Amino acid sequence: MDISSGLNLTEWVDIYKKIIGWELKLDESGTEMDEILSMQKTEANAEFSKFVTKNYETWIQDKDGAAPVMSHNLLRSKVFSQLDSEASNFVLLLDNLRYDQWKVIEPIISELFRIEKEDYFYSILPTATQYSRNAIFAGMLPSDIQKAFGEKWLNDNQSGGKNMNEEFFLGEQIKRSIRKEFKWSYTKITNVQNAKNLDSQIVNMTQNDFNVIVYNFIDMLSHARTEMEVLKELAGDEKAYRSLTRSWFLNSPLWTALQRLADRNVKLFITTDHGTIRVKSPSKVVGDRETTTNLRYKVGRNLQYNKKDVLEIRDPLKVGLPKPNVSSSFIFATEDKFFLYPNNYNHFNRYYRDTFQHGGISLEEVICPIVTLNPR
Repeated sequence: MDISSGLNLTEWVDIYKKIIGWELKLDESGTEMDEILSMQKTEANAEFSKFVTKNYETWIQDKDGAAPVMSHNLLRSKVFSQLDSEASNFVLLLDNLRYDQWKVIEPIISELFRIEKEDYFYSILPTATQYSRNAIFAGMLPSDIQKAFGEKWLNDNQSGGKNMNEEFFLGEQIKRSIRKEFKWSYTKITNVQNAKNLDSQIVNMTQNDFNVIVYNFIDMLSHARTEMEVLKELAGDEKAYRSLTRSWFLNSPLWTALQRLADRNVKLFITTDHGTIRVKSPSKVVGDRETTTNLRYKVGRNLQYNKKDVLEIRDPLKVGLPKPNVSSSFIFATEDKFFLYPNNYNHFNRYYRDTFQHGGISLEEVICPIVTLNPR
């Protein structure tokens, strides 16, 4: 009944948390209730997609101050205002961390850290790393990043790494937001060697006022899941995906590094850039060869698609997105849809169905945790 009662921003977060709470309870009991809950989650995502579609442009323009905290004002709203001047502050951004994945690693972290506050923000669209994470670090919407630092922003159709300038963007935001001497560091972990280096260096970082650590593991895991049959078997559904996240965290150099901080004077923020959803329903799209390959959003010219499956944005600038071409438009998949071209449709449907993807609109992708912790 709640799901269809016209919920507001915070009520949607509460509904999502309730659904996840039940999923986690049912993980332990293994009852037949899973199917009913799954249907409710599907219904919730259908209503949430309508809610975002109806309000998204208003949130981005935020003329009445009623928008949620979103990627581009996350650090200003939830981190910079909460920094502890007596401690070393750490932001750990776990790429692609959904709320349910946070809940399975929370009991491990809680052994050594006390949760001061569990909060949330809404990721901007597309719920994809190059948009949401650049917006977080720049403290700006993608179209404003492009305007301010043109050469440092790459559109989807341009070759090259799309998240290579996060440290620069973060530095610029720090200059704008914190106007005093401020010693900070930025570290990105993309492989096992980086992770081991972090473990050995993290204690030295406590000499800084502020440290940002971007940990790409969960993103690698979810992308790898599409490519590798072994991972398809290991993470075949939400329950298995959570279990895999938990066992990875427990045995990771990241957990060892966090243990080193537990007896020091630190304040820790754990967050993400966006979540991910298991896709089940294909939706046909036709576009030219410039059209992007992402399965949950497309940007291109003359796109043809099923209007009921998408949020379409004809003028990207209205929602803070760059326009690669004069006639470029964006479409975002809603619920558990994924975009397929007509060529080899059945082959790609089998290949991508039940894989975890991001870029579109769903509770799992858009509603993101940000948690503040202190050592016990």
